[in-house]
Amino acid sequence: MVSTSTLRVLEPAPNVIAFYDGRIAEKRIVSPEWNWLDDAAYCLGIASYAVVCGTEALVYDTHISIDHARFVRNELERRGVTTVRVALSHHHKDHVAGTEVFADCEIIAARKTAEMLAQKEDSYRKSNPSISPLIKPTTVFDGDLTLSIGSIDVELRPLDVHSRDGVALLLPKSRVLLAGDALEDSATYVAEPGRLEIHMAELDRLSTWDFAAILPCHGDINRIAEGGYSSV
Repeated sequence: MVSTSTLRVLEPAPNVIAFYDGRIAEKRIVSPEWNWLDDAAYCLGIASYAVVCGTEALVYDTHISIDHARFVRNELERRGVTTVRVALSHHHKDHVAGTEVFADCEIIAARKTAEMLAQKEDSYRKSNPSISPLIKPTTVFDGDLTLSIGSIDVELRPLDVHSRDGVALLLPKSRVLLAGDALEDSATYVAEPGRLEIHMAELDRLSTWDFAAILPCHGDINRIAEGGYSSV
């Protein structure tokens, strides 16, 4: 089991819940030896999110472990949620490790994400810690996708920043952007340097979107708790 003792629940925007863990000096939750969870996720600090309206919720990423995902689902159910859907921001381990907990839910992903997960399934199973089983998306889309979570409109928008299969989540009424890993601490991390020109062009496209606050997956807990990073 992976400890969730340091996982904190935040409410950074109306109808948005953040489940934040990590970025605690000298704290590890898996082992003293190098592993992707401690050294490439927990040390950065990471949040998954849920957009909640009444009995419906859309979970944006399934967190860094089965135990974290179970915490998320239990908290949503405690709050009265009975219908859960999942949207994946991209295929990296720290965003899909908890998919097993949502195996009975609709799991939504961009086509590129579904393709990357199919390619990575074996290596993820062999990783430390292992991600097995990796539950595949049940709904795959191209281009933009608009959903309704209760009375809240949600826009899933492909964004080729950080990872070629990135998907940002925009709440157009509240002008809140859940940025995944496209923006971290309001900066941007280049995971695919060979595609830097595309990365930069996509950042230019992102700058034309209408949003006022940025909630990244990797960021400072206090900034996230206070409503995120400004768009300017």
